[in-house]
Amino acid sequence: MRLHPFPSSSGAIAAVFATALVLTGCTADGGPDSGPGGPGGPNSGAAEPTSGTAAVPEGLEDLYAQEPAWQSCEQDAGDFECATVEAPLDYADPEGERIELALVRTGGAEDGAPHLLLNPGGPGASGVDMVVDSLDYVVSGAVQDHYAVVGFDPRGVSRSTPVECLSDEEMDAAREEHIDPSTDEGLDQVRESAREYAQACDENTGEVLGHVDTDSAARDMDLLRAVLGDQQLNYLGFSYGTALGASYAEQFPANVGRMVLDGAMDPSLDEFEVTLGQAEAFEQAITAWAESCLAGPECPLSGTAEDGVQQLRELLAQVEQSPLTSSDGRQVPAATFVAGLITPLYADENWPMLTQAVADAMNGNPDLMLYLADLNAGRDEDGEYGSNINDAFTAINCLDSSAPSDTETLRSQAEQLDEASPTIGRFLAFGGANCAEWPEKPVDEPAPASAPGAAPIVVIGTQGDPATPYEWAPALADQLESGVLVSWNGQGHTAYGRAGECIGAAVDGYLIDGEVPEDGLTCD
Repeated sequence: MRLHPFPSSSGAIAAVFATALVLTGCTADGGPDSGPGGPGGPNSGAAEPTSGTAAVPEGLEDLYAQEPAWQSCEQDAGDFECATVEAPLDYADPEGERIELALVRTGGAEDGAPHLLLNPGGPGASGVDMVVDSLDYVVSGAVQDHYAVVGFDPRGVSRSTPVECLSDEEMDAAREEHIDPSTDEGLDQVRESAREYAQACDENTGEVLGHVDTDSAARDMDLLRAVLGDQQLNYLGFSYGTALGASYAEQFPANVGRMVLDGAMDPSLDEFEVTLGQAEAFEQAITAWAESCLAGPECPLSGTAEDGVQQLRELLAQVEQSPLTSSDGRQVPAATFVAGLITPLYADENWPMLTQAVADAMNGNPDLMLYLADLNAGRDEDGEYGSNINDAFTAINCLDSSAPSDTETLRSQAEQLDEASPTIGRFLAFGGANCAEWPEKPVDEPAPASAPGAAPIVVIGTQGDPATPYEWAPALADQLESGVLVSWNGQGHTAYGRAGECIGAAVDGYLIDGEVPEDGLTCD
């Protein structure tokens, strides 16, 4: 099971979900490069751009020389311009088939301003949507004044030669299906479902399915840097976007400009280690929510926080035995219920909504929980899935690393996950079966990042982050030779844009003035 809410385009919920996009099994590792990438180490003062012209990879000269034709966006996007550029389907065959990458940029900065590339995470989330729908929640006005902010859809995502697997109706049916993989029969069903899904992705997507890995997407980012006319890449990546950033820094250390990685992933972890870390962190977040709920009005829980969590577990057990039915007639099985449950945990601003959803569900009404699960899946009120985040997520993860799928290993992992998170751990198990029948083999494996010679890279971790556990941030900062760790003592996923002045000043000061934060800075 993947773990991400999808960014909505309306309401206060969009503000906190816009960067809450991390999933299990996201790892990236790039090939090493060489060359100076900026001044000194992480505490060398202001980060100034290096001079000179960035090298153009052999065989990509024509692509790196593209000039995007910016024009008004088709959607009602306000003061934004859109364009597409071409990239090679396979970087090993630069003269072969090409794909299109979709871009959007802001118009607020002065002509000739540097660009700041954004990625919201996923994998599979749209950077175009993030900029158009949620820019003011994500990036400060001062940063918008300094940069032309650019969102892009990574290869295989949304508007960029997308992975396509299931129709809207088929996705609805899949989310209403109830399978219990704890039984041999149920595990066989999981494998058969994964086999059918992989076949649909292969038939509906074609050759691009084998070329949506993280390292290729990071190479696209260097292409975009050149096409936008920047000598170095200025980048703000959230969640899985930190894996993209780490891969870019590993492959192009000399081209790193001002890079901020918020909600950091540890690229050395394998698929199960990521899932186990998330299970533990989500369990802690559930307990923190229960404590907050019990301290406030109209909480459906009672007793201590431990008692309240146990009551939530009992509710989940009831849903497992008998899925709920929403007012629109859709079934809400346990897996879909859990997807709704974890969505508000990405930001403590939304804990009151979780409280209401749990209270309603205890009274037999799953509508609000299903609404949250729909946000997670990218489904709108008309039953349309506004992006391909579900399909792109699986395609990217299946290329980025391998995972064991034998029954003995899967059963052992399920036990560990249940121990780490007695509330939702069992719903995170058996992920290794998802890629076992995938038509494309992995092209990479987890490995530490180092990026020797890169300019200072600011890595941010949140102590109460349920999706990218805090310990991943110091791990990534330690791996990167120029890594600078900044921490926030808060709850929820990612920090910049929601953690207050301390984090905001540190990030803005670095992005705008090049002032590198003190390594180890902690904000309350």
